Amino acid sequence: MENKRMVMIPGPTPVVKSIQDQMGREVQAFGDPRFVADYKEVIHDLRTIVNCSGQVFCVAGTGTLAMEMAISNSTKRGDRVLLISHGFFGDRFIEICQNKERDLDVLKAEWGKIIPVSEIEEKLSTKKYAAVVVSHVDTATGVKAPIEEIGELMKKYPDTLYIVDGVAATMGEYTDFDGMNIDILFTASQKAFGVSPGLLMLWASKKAMDRREALGTISEYYCDFNKWLPIMLDPSKYFATPAVNLIWALKESIRIIKEEGPGARYERHLKNASAMQKALEALGFGLLAEAGHRAVTLSNIIYPEGINDADFRSTLMEEGIIVAGGLAAYAGKMFRIGHMGNIDINDEVAVLGVIERTLYKTAGIEKLGVGVAVYMKEMMK
Repeated sequence: MENKRMVMIPGPTPVVKSIQDQMGREVQAFGDPRFVADYKEVIHDLRTIVNCSGQVFCVAGTGTLAMEMAISNSTKRGDRVLLISHGFFGDRFIEICQNKERDLDVLKAEWGKIIPVSEIEEKLSTKKYAAVVVSHVDTATGVKAPIEEIGELMKKYPDTLYIVDGVAATMGEYTDFDGMNIDILFTASQKAFGVSPGLLMLWASKKAMDRREALGTISEYYCDFNKWLPIMLDPSKYFATPAVNLIWALKESIRIIKEEGPGARYERHLKNASAMQKALEALGFGLLAEAGHRAVTLSNIIYPEGINDADFRSTLMEEGIIVAGGLAAYAGKMFRIGHMGNIDINDEVAVLGVIERTLYKTAGIEKLGVGVAVYMKEMMK
């Protein structure tokens, strides 16, 4: 019998049954008062769970569209933007800004490390920037940026917008929009919210919305704040067709988050990530992200000597787990595994068991039960 396969990449993440059920509902018209009420509730709750006193946008689209939306509505051609990049996906902002003819400066971290806040402050003191952009978590490196400390620094620069890419972080990592002085935050449905791909969620402060007004007409159409704002204020209005069943799925995801509590959700992710990372180290793997800056939503795992990436990951898939490969210089040298959203302790025990079997099958490394034992001991504390 073929093994059941769990998708454990850093997104899309596994979708629990109650959320799946919402995606399988009989579709309603987007103007149906029942759907309008559901959409309105989602918008309200999205604001609440990240402590945002500003505006929320919930739109059909991917995290990459949200990246473009953030830049397009906060800066204009010729504006200076400072990008703090901790990996491959941070670097994606380079092309976005270049295509939009922004004057871009980039602080690039060595993979696995962060850009120190003191270095960011030094850069900010040299020029006036319209915006500073940083990814909370970069899935290429598994590094978590110190977004709270950066937000505190940004108070010294009130004319500069602080933009946080929360795609691989929000609702896994701790996020306090107002408390962290964030101006634009965005994420996507398929990560720590535990919904299938297809929705972006973006939060904007009053300062960010004022900036959008000051820009006047922008060249973008679909991702213009001003096109979507009337719908976010009154979902009975129409601009573009909403992803009806995904809105219901997100509504169920938010219900789960509220029931658990955003703070407790972060603590669960933190405990689980620490346990997973210790278990993987006990199996002989290394971690790319340095201690103190490791994400709670995924781990980037460096192979010990003698492991062939293609053989290891293909055997993992045969045994029942799908993980992602390394990127750029780490292609073939590591795999990336997600542990975010609504997965539980039983899922992780199964994952570690498959990794242990795969080590034995592909490299003759006999550590059956070792990782599982470490994980369980950590989780029982």
